[in-house]
Amino acid sequence: MTHAHITTWVLGAILFFVALSMYKSGNQKGAKITHMILRVVYLLILATGFMMLFSLTKIGLLYILKTAVGLWIIAIMEFILMKTGKRESKNVLWIQLAIAFVLALLLGFSLPKGIDWF
Repeated sequence: MTHAHITTWVLGAILFFVALSMYKSGNQKGAKITHMILRVVYLLILATGFMMLFSLTKIGLLYILKTAVGLWIIAIMEFILMKTGKRESKNVLWIQLAIAFVLALLLGFSLPKGIDWF
């Protein structure tokens, strides 16, 4: 299930940047379609994440924190796309996204269910 979860969030990141570039280039119709597809991918990310969470025999505090950070990332990505479509400032959101992404990677790869890189 870990590989499916990683695949969905990589696909989500790709679609996020595609939709972002479409919004910036003025292609509103294409951006909205890509944005809607991204929202379906969000559901897949959540489904695989919750499947991994509930497959554990003991859910620790760090797993709950990792889940909260993952939800935070999805919310920030959505806010960035909405503000880009409206041509509003989003500098604070980019900083939050960077911090949340680093936290999610550190937690995800350091927990026992993650991939052991070292």
